Amino acid sequence: MLQTKIRELRAARGMDQTELAERVGVRRETIGRLEKGQYNPSLKLAMDIAGVFGLPVEEVFRFTEE
Repeated sequence: MLQTKIRELRAARGMDQTELAERVGVRRETIGRLEKGQYNPSLKLAMDIAGVFGLPVEEVFRFTEE
């Protein structure tokens, strides 16, 4: 299962889902689904999101066995 820190990273920067979505070129719904663990991003999208926060991908996304 994929876990993300997207919601807390956004909140810490005062960013909403729409702003993040625009910055990485996806719909707001995609960001919402990522935050809820309902969507696994492509490698490019994961890297783009991590880049917005200035973090390595592994600090934003984590896979766990479930």
